This record gives sequence, C-alpha cells and structure tokens, in this order.
Amino acid sequence: MWYFAWILGVLLACALGIINGLWLEQVETNELENKNNEQQDKVKSNSEMKSVTD
Repeated sequence: MWYFAWILGVLLACALGIINGLWLEQVETNELENKNNEQQDKVKSNSEMKSVTD
C-alpha cells in the first residue's frame, strides 16, 4: 500500500506545481496590464491638459 501514498504524493506535488505556475503567470499579466493602464491614463491626462490650454 505504500505505492498508493507515493502516487498520491506525486500527483499532489504536480498539481501544486501547475497551480503555482498558473498563479505566477496571472500575477505577471496583471502587473503588465496595470502598467499599460497607468501609461494610457498619463497620455489621456496630458492630452486633456493640452486641449484645455489651447
């Protein structure tokens, strides 16, 4: 019966590795989207300021 516990342990380790990889990819994607949104907001605010001063 030791093999049953060994297989469960290997499967659990693989599942945790996959979940960790998916989480890391999601975090990196969110950081890139936040940077892009901040840059777009800066561009919008700059163009609004230029139109007000013109």
